[in-house]
Amino acid sequence: MSETPDHDNPAASPAQRPLLLLVDGSSYLYRAYHAMPDLRGPEGQPTGAVHGLVAMLTQLRGQFAAEHAACVFDAKGPTFRDEWYPEYKAQRAPMPEDLRAQIEPIHEVVRLLGWPVLEVPGIEADDAIGTLARVAEASGHRVLISTGDKDLAQLVTPHVTLINTMSRESLDVDGVMAKFGVPPDRIVDYLTLMGDTVDNVPGVDKVGPKTAAKWIAEHGSLDGVVANAASIKGVAGENLRRALDWLPTGRRLVTVRCDCDLADHVDGWPGLEALALREADREALLAFYTRHGFRTWKRDLEAQIGAQIGAQMGAANAPAPAGGSVAEPVPRMASDATAPAAAPAPDQRYDCITTFEALDAWIARLCAAPLSALDTETDSLDAMRARIVGISFAVQPYEAAYVPVGHDYPGAPEQLPLEEVLARLRPWLEDAGAAKVGQNIKYDRHVLANHGITVRGLVHDTMLQSYVLEAHKPHGLASLAERHLGRSGIAYEDLCGKGVNQIPFSHVAVDQATTYSGEDSEMTLQVHATLWPQLEAEPRLRELYERIELPACEVLARIERIGVRIDAGVLARQSQQLAQRMMALEQEAHAIAGQPFNMGSPKQIGEILFVKLGLPVRKKTATGAPSTDEDVLQELAADYPLPARILEHRSLAKLKGTYTDKLPQMVNPATGRVHTNYAQAVAITGRLSSNDPNLQNIPIRTTEGRRVREAFVPPEGWSMVSADYSQIELRLMAHISGDANLLKAFADGLDVHRATAAEVFGIALEQVTTEQRRYAKTINFGLIYGMGAFGLAQSLGIEQKAARDYIDRYFARYPDVRRYMDDTKASAKALGYVETLFGRRIYLPEINGGNGPRKAGAERQAINAPMQGTAADLIKLAMVAVQETLDREGRASRMIMQVHDELVLEVPPDELDWAREALPRLMAGVAALRVPLVAEVGVGHNWDEAH
Repeated sequence: MSETPDHDNPAASPAQRPLLLLVDGSSYLYRAYHAMPDLRGPEGQPTGAVHGLVAMLTQLRGQFAAEHAACVFDAKGPTFRDEWYPEYKAQRAPMPEDLRAQIEPIHEVVRLLGWPVLEVPGIEADDAIGTLARVAEASGHRVLISTGDKDLAQLVTPHVTLINTMSRESLDVDGVMAKFGVPPDRIVDYLTLMGDTVDNVPGVDKVGPKTAAKWIAEHGSLDGVVANAASIKGVAGENLRRALDWLPTGRRLVTVRCDCDLADHVDGWPGLEALALREADREALLAFYTRHGFRTWKRDLEAQIGAQIGAQMGAANAPAPAGGSVAEPVPRMASDATAPAAAPAPDQRYDCITTFEALDAWIARLCAAPLSALDTETDSLDAMRARIVGISFAVQPYEAAYVPVGHDYPGAPEQLPLEEVLARLRPWLEDAGAAKVGQNIKYDRHVLANHGITVRGLVHDTMLQSYVLEAHKPHGLASLAERHLGRSGIAYEDLCGKGVNQIPFSHVAVDQATTYSGEDSEMTLQVHATLWPQLEAEPRLRELYERIELPACEVLARIERIGVRIDAGVLARQSQQLAQRMMALEQEAHAIAGQPFNMGSPKQIGEILFVKLGLPVRKKTATGAPSTDEDVLQELAADYPLPARILEHRSLAKLKGTYTDKLPQMVNPATGRVHTNYAQAVAITGRLSSNDPNLQNIPIRTTEGRRVREAFVPPEGWSMVSADYSQIELRLMAHISGDANLLKAFADGLDVHRATAAEVFGIALEQVTTEQRRYAKTINFGLIYGMGAFGLAQSLGIEQKAARDYIDRYFARYPDVRRYMDDTKASAKALGYVETLFGRRIYLPEINGGNGPRKAGAERQAINAPMQGTAADLIKLAMVAVQETLDREGRASRMIMQVHDELVLEVPPDELDWAREALPRLMAGVAALRVPLVAEVGVGHNWDEAH
């Protein structure tokens, strides 16, 4: 083992030293497993952690020109720390089976990528990393350790740096001091005082990061703290004195060993030649990617191999140069070309536009470009109130322009005036023939509309492209760039910080903002160039994108911009009534309990219900305490009065806090209306979600919840009109399954629940009782959602055998519904997804690889998702059809909400007859099914009356 180097007198400057790149594989195994979705390969094998590791290693290799590297994993079996302290890591849960199944393929693919893999029995990965780092440093290397483990901060020196690829955090000596409050050579002391709950290493009780750093700063080191233990006051001082005998053991446990003998695991030790990065084995990688279903990487690798073969053939067939020699064959590509991050990125050029001459030159480029990317930087995430701080464009990869117009920090450079910039950009922005692409273009539409500009020509949205192609994955630009380009850009938090310390974008330095915004634009252009060919290759997905998602995006922007009129007085009265009812419920609950308690405290509720009253415990929380969640209270409420009061109190408190109190506060002062945001790329089924405020979750099963809709009112003299698809999912079940009896019930215009009851109970339609119809309705909707006998029995309050009999009778009368369910589950298992009638793919990762309950849930989802997804597609098509008709006919009526299968409009008096006739016709006409599509229209003075 070499001696520790003299850090103050390095033999070479850091820039001159060769780089050793060390990856804490064991740390990233777990982080990748929990961070990634539950991805599955063609045979249902879990692949999320594999995917995460490959992406991370590819990113690192593309970012850092390392000559040597190692990916270090913990070996199986005990280590020397277990001998020192048998309780070491004793509380750790066993490795999840889905992660354990990925260990072997992870090791395989890491080696195929050209990385040396190191596992050393008897020591932890941290100790191997520490030893390698010190040897490399002594031999003149600089060392970069990729990890998420704070313990390794003790290894940092002027030549050893930590990087966390997931948080994009880099820690040098100053960074360690800034983050932890102690220098790297005091991290061991710091950890000893705090202890490590993850590894079950006790520290000083009640001593956290702040106290540990404070003590070390005051006394210089752990030894200094121990020497002064008698003088440290308070409870912390008492705890320190009680821990004095333990601290030497604790220090041994948290100290990373840097003198391990790796001779049996690293050839030529203590040299590093065995850790030289190698070229990837591309043929074997191709087979690996195929086996594990990594289609994008497989396609990229095939293209690279094909390009190389073509280049080699071209070189072989080229005429010999003067002198008679033949050109050298193209060398085999290194492993950093095997994934999207392959080749080193060309130099990036981001222009900061501060003169009108430069702006005009860029506008000319934008006007001449076949497609341009656009991005706005603003002072708010509220799209309706955001004002522009800067705007960026790109027409080709790695090149962009940023026009700062609102940076107002002290010393900010002079910027072009916003109004003049927008005036010059307006012709291009409003030109429908100037094709533009953006990421989440609905937001940019709003921002520019706030400044009086109607953007046209927004022909592509990378967020929606990703949503159509891979709805089960994240769709943020950072995720898309990392997944499809192998690039990681600057994070917003890197510039502005987080939480209470976050600064507005207008305070970001202009040069940093130029890089950040320029990067967003040109990466958007590159992501589009990657995703669009994939859509073009899938005609049904392309049609879904072009016919449904893009037009719906434009309609949603208009709906959001119009907003909803709220009667604040109605809500104020409801809030007062809710408060009175909540107070009465609280008094009743206290009387039942025999003492006062906090109705909002699960702990106090648990003590009253399960300790004082002795109610049966139905389930427990993760900490072992009896659960008081809604399911438990619902079950207990059937037999005991107090849980029923608590449930009602909770529902009223939620209604009051979320709607009756809050909605008036959300009125935009500029418009006098409430403006929700419809998130288009969230639900994998294609359903829209409403937020800020959520207008889709206003409860309608209670009288109080329904009354909230009374406050949604049209302008004076106008009417609120609701157009709602009738029994849409049941109609879709009839169409998709093709069941003759179900089709006939709808074709004859029967009450389908009454018809089902007649079929199931074997009686005439006119003999069906109200109770039998209720049973049939529960069966109809339950089976759509994949409900089994157990669930149906609970819903109807009957024995499980009786529920099974009902289901058997149902399937006897509707045999093609059973066939559809069986076929759909089989197809989902084979493909990993189900499809809507319009080709939307709804991926079900756990259909093959999940555990029992999760797999059963995926099977239920497979049955329902085609109907729920198709219903989502239909309502989007209906929105587009209604808006096109409103525009074409010049109607004053306007859509203001979309809620589940319902469209809500404000309609003037002279257009009411048109609305009653046109809306059902337009909504029924968006698709031709084997059953009639029916939309029912209601009219009222408020939303509740209309619905």
